[in-house]
Amino acid sequence: MAEEDSSDVLTFMPLGAGQEVGRSCHYLQFKGKRIMLDCGIHPGMHGVDALPFVDAVDIEDLDLLLVTHFHLDHCGALPWLLEKTAFRGRCFMTHATKSIYRMLIGDFIKIAKYGSGSESRILYTEEDLERSMNKIEVIDFHEQKDVNGIKFWPYVAGHVLGACMFMIEIAGVRILYTGDFSRLEDRHLCAAELPNITPDVLICESTYGTQMHESREIREKRFTSTVHEIVARGGRCLIPAFALGRAQELLLILDEYWEQHPELNDIPVYYASALAKKCMAVYQTFVSGMNKKIQRQIATSNPFVFKHVSYLKSIDHFDDVGPCVVLASPGMLQPGLSRELFETWCTDSKNGCIVAGYCVEGTLAKHILSEPEEIVALNGQKLPMRLQQTSTFIRALKPPHLVLVHGEINEMNRLKAAIIRQYEDEPDFKIEVHNPRNTEALTLHFRGQKTAKVVGQLAINPPADNDIISGILVRRNFNYHLLHPNDLNTYTELSNSRLTQRESLYYDGSLALLIHNLKQLTSELTVNEQKDVKDPTVAPSHVIQIFDGEITVNFHSNTHVIIIDWTSNPVNDMYADAVVSAVLHAQTNPVPEKSLPQIEDSTEELKIKAMQGALHDICGQNARVKFEEGIITAEVDGKTAKIDVNTMNISCTDPNLQHLVTSVCQKLNATLTPIP
Repeated sequence: MAEEDSSDVLTFMPLGAGQEVGRSCHYLQFKGKRIMLDCGIHPGMHGVDALPFVDAVDIEDLDLLLVTHFHLDHCGALPWLLEKTAFRGRCFMTHATKSIYRMLIGDFIKIAKYGSGSESRILYTEEDLERSMNKIEVIDFHEQKDVNGIKFWPYVAGHVLGACMFMIEIAGVRILYTGDFSRLEDRHLCAAELPNITPDVLICESTYGTQMHESREIREKRFTSTVHEIVARGGRCLIPAFALGRAQELLLILDEYWEQHPELNDIPVYYASALAKKCMAVYQTFVSGMNKKIQRQIATSNPFVFKHVSYLKSIDHFDDVGPCVVLASPGMLQPGLSRELFETWCTDSKNGCIVAGYCVEGTLAKHILSEPEEIVALNGQKLPMRLQQTSTFIRALKPPHLVLVHGEINEMNRLKAAIIRQYEDEPDFKIEVHNPRNTEALTLHFRGQKTAKVVGQLAINPPADNDIISGILVRRNFNYHLLHPNDLNTYTELSNSRLTQRESLYYDGSLALLIHNLKQLTSELTVNEQKDVKDPTVAPSHVIQIFDGEITVNFHSNTHVIIIDWTSNPVNDMYADAVVSAVLHAQTNPVPEKSLPQIEDSTEELKIKAMQGALHDICGQNARVKFEEGIITAEVDGKTAKIDVNTMNISCTDPNLQHLVTSVCQKLNATLTPIP
């Protein structure tokens, strides 16, 4: 077992999203298993600067990559990792995430070509994306997978369609990675599930820090009121949003609001995204992943076929006259349609921009939240600009260790301090809160208790206290089983094989000399003579059983060969070496025959000779007595009696002779049988 396999140290290292928002990517190592969690890019950076710090780990040693959802800050670097690096592990995400990932990354590649201005800043191509699709495996919610000893299964995370939280188990230690999650049900998505088991480590997003979330109703009312106010004064309302996720939620809200306010029906609402129709097809496919309200509605009408929303493929198809509402991607006003519209509209005070999602540092959306007097356009021109869920989730799970990721450092520190204060007066629950920065290794110690399950034949009769159980201990990943060798085929993919060894030696000495040398090793040996039935003139061979029959020595005196047979194992191999030494010693150091002790017959041989002699004495000199193949045959005056020396069964055609032979055999058998 490798040293790292038995290590009790769990190592966690953010490769991105450590004390920052964006490029979520984390490295987890425990018991020799290595996992990467998400692999995103930073929305506020470009080219290799946007990548996570994957060079801090050995990518080729990774066993597994788990992707929680399709947002670029969680999967944007995936084609680069799968196609441009030495990654050889397996990659998993949900079905919906994989479907949307393909479209979203394809759109990102087109935008990167359009806005980067340099081929060197493009991380991957459409061909890389297509090849990466073949390397991504899908997993259903609550479906458990086992990869190289790593067990994992996803829970519903809310947030966006297909988003999941991963529960990971290694050697009995459970780690829950939330990714981005939402504990509030919205217009079309379920709330994040609360796992029914407590993880040992919770890796949790801290995007909003200690901010308290308003109820959905209050947030929706504030949103629709702001939109209504902008269009009522004749302005244009821009809502930057990701092509998938938040946009669908906002469109459902706006379509319902327009239906309830007929006075707004003449004001168009546009969804400006090249992916719009494709996205909606995906959403209609994965209705089963949405909340019950949407599932009931889909039976009668499609909630994503909007009555008051029109699709806008590009700005060339847009008639910019009068008030309107436009949802456009990208969501943080990076180069793209939303940025073009913003730069066109921001100089008119009647217009408005509603930032409906989170924005990371370095993006224009984050910058305008500080209400600057002017912004810098893409062409360099300066334009005047006139325009609590995490806490309850942690309390419900009560993990011993909490790791905060995906949050700006100030918000993260405030959340960390608030959580520590919240639990400092609860002596029954101790929680350690960590917020490592990028490439900072966090080490946690877990001393697991190793237990072995007794299965198969060994489990039939439960042992009493202090009994010693012997068997084969089989370790598969982090599970131990104790079983009988004969059960290997049943409970494992191993087979039980028996290796028989044979060694031949030249020996021209006598049987007596051989036995004399073997008895120096052990007195427990038996000698059986084997005659050649086909050729009685050939000298008989002798079979010597030694060490409780584990070693068989076959002595063929006519060919001067000794053949040693044994079943190989460490003990028998040692016995065989000793027997070989004894034979070689007998060959090289002969002892005069008269100096050797006489070979004593075995009990079986004594019994046979005694029976033959007794039958000769009782039946007279005319009787013919012989022994062949375990049977003594006595012929007297044409009458025959046969005695099986193994079973002592007697068969005879004459009752008087049978009575006589039976009496003799019973007396001899009683005399020669050893007293216990």
